[in-house]
Amino acid sequence: MEIEIWSDVACPWCYVGKRRFEAALAQFEHADDVQVVWRSFELDPEAPAERRGDRAEHLAAKYGMSVEQAQQAERRMTETAAGDGLDFRFDIARAGNTFDAHRLVHLAHQHGLQDAMKERLLLAYFSQGELVSDQATLVRLAIEVGLPEAEVAEVLAGDGYAAEVREDERTARGLGISAVPTFVVDRALGASGAQPPEALLDLLRQGWANRRPVTVAAAGESCGVDGC
Repeated sequence: MEIEIWSDVACPWCYVGKRRFEAALAQFEHADDVQVVWRSFELDPEAPAERRGDRAEHLAAKYGMSVEQAQQAERRMTETAAGDGLDFRFDIARAGNTFDAHRLVHLAHQHGLQDAMKERLLLAYFSQGELVSDQATLVRLAIEVGLPEAEVAEVLAGDGYAAEVREDERTARGLGISAVPTFVVDRALGASGAQPPEALLDLLRQGWANRRPVTVAAAGESCGVDGC
């Protein structure tokens, strides 16, 4: 059974959703027969290489809230993430374009290291203050998970896997995916948002037992173009 997960490296609910999915998969009776594929989704395709200025001020302006409300939202997100064992550090996070990071996730898939690459990028962004649009940083992170340095450098220097990223995004639009994370089972059943582990486990069991056209079975906290 194939589980495709559309997500972005800069999406906090995507990191929480990854942890909750892992908890669900650990309980799934047929986990050994599940193949997980990470799909690309950019929350802000027009983002600069690095967004300067105060993060809370940017969020407030983008989503029509006060700076204090933006700060409170990040505190709540940090507390939620801690409940799933994640240490979010919005105070040092460096926002920027995630397109090249997505390209590396596709490269990692060819080496059987896709999940490791995705995890490393999320950790770098949310907990370590790394700029995941910086090519030198991306090369270092990719080497850490076992990707060949020369191959990583070649991909980043050209347009390697750019078409694959765009294809993922086109597929997302075709499936009606407008927020992430979104989990799709065999292109037959889906759930959006960082569902609790028990809900994701139910999705896995439904997917195993039934095959039908893609429908969103449940909706939970997620990030979309209008905010998180």
